Amino acid sequence: MSTVTGEQQYIKASARYFAVALRGGGGPIAVCDLSRPGRFEPGLSPIVEGHTGAVLDFDWNPFDDAMFATASEDTTLKIWSVPEDWEPIDAKGNAKGGENLGQSLVDLVGHKKKVTLCKFHPTAANVLASTAADSSVRVWDISRAETLSVFENMGDLTQDVQWDLRGDNYATSCKDKMIRIHDGRSSCVTAFVETAHEGVKSIKLAYMSADSNKLVSTGTNKQSTREIKVWDLRNFATPLATTKLDNNSGVLLPLFDDDSQILYLCGKGDSTFTPYEFEDADPFLHKLNDGFRSTKPSKGACIVPKRGNDILDCETARILKVTNAQVIQPLKFIVPRKSDAFQEDIFPPCASLDPAHTADEWMSGSSKVPNRMSLDPADMAMQKKKVGGGLKLRTVATVENELKEAQDRIKFLEGKLKEAGISF
Repeated sequence: MSTVTGEQQYIKASARYFAVALRGGGGPIAVCDLSRPGRFEPGLSPIVEGHTGAVLDFDWNPFDDAMFATASEDTTLKIWSVPEDWEPIDAKGNAKGGENLGQSLVDLVGHKKKVTLCKFHPTAANVLASTAADSSVRVWDISRAETLSVFENMGDLTQDVQWDLRGDNYATSCKDKMIRIHDGRSSCVTAFVETAHEGVKSIKLAYMSADSNKLVSTGTNKQSTREIKVWDLRNFATPLATTKLDNNSGVLLPLFDDDSQILYLCGKGDSTFTPYEFEDADPFLHKLNDGFRSTKPSKGACIVPKRGNDILDCETARILKVTNAQVIQPLKFIVPRKSDAFQEDIFPPCASLDPAHTADEWMSGSSKVPNRMSLDPADMAMQKKKVGGGLKLRTVATVENELKEAQDRIKFLEGKLKEAGISF
């Protein structure tokens, strides 16, 4: 795996694939199917490559499980689409040869220095936010490959960027210890906290449920004690609650499951994953149990979209853990039930593949929560057929091949017309 360090999670997943960065030229990325555990071998298994510098971060399109964006040291972002026949690992778990993916769908050029983080919009199709070492945050329309808005006064390196659940605003944390709330459409700062956490460790963010107006931040105090703070977005003067945790050195990653209102805390370098239940009332966060413990520390982690879980096995959450031993370990959180039937009480409708609005509608002021879909397996197949809000782009090579096939077909048909003596 890549040895480049930064503010990224090191792994991201859609409901079908996960991606991790690899070492080597061209910013190589391993993309693997969630349902195919096994051995990935660089040099044999196909990879995604196309940048001229290392890939620092990536994010999956919430409306297309095969599309993801990459942010690189070469100052660009690229949009990729994983082919349907992509199989770096075969059904037996062995590495499988194949052709590398080197042609991106879209290239986004605008940042002046390395691009450090990227995050897709949760409700609007084709909208992406990115941060860079040039102290800027850009919001892009990837269908047009153009910038919608830009904020250029971060002051220092951005440590995190997160959209709220409607996508009206996004929050950033910075090395200057400030948390800024930006208007999503203009990128202007609408609220800020001067010193969110007094320690020097990175500050990470997570929005709570759409109607709660609450934001959670993780960081450290002056004594290097890790802590969680809950903020009211309507009044940023003081945190609503502060929970002190421990003196471990790893940066805490807050992974929030909006469907179950569970916050999973995962520390870089930690071997534990601790779940907290969020309640929109004091004390806001309730520790459920000791969570998952192991002897192998994690390098990074991500949560799989609920659509990718084993619903009939009552898997309410799945976290992918990257270890320093170059292993991806899936951690399944399962509610034990005797019945094999769909458990509606623990699986409320989740965010679907259908965007709530287009980029133009969102820029015009549309504000909506994500469209929802039932997780009942009997309903999911039919619902997937109805949606189609993802960006439908093709590579230059694909268009050229289709053009050549059309030209060959026209030439063949013209020959047939001449043979029949028909003028045209």
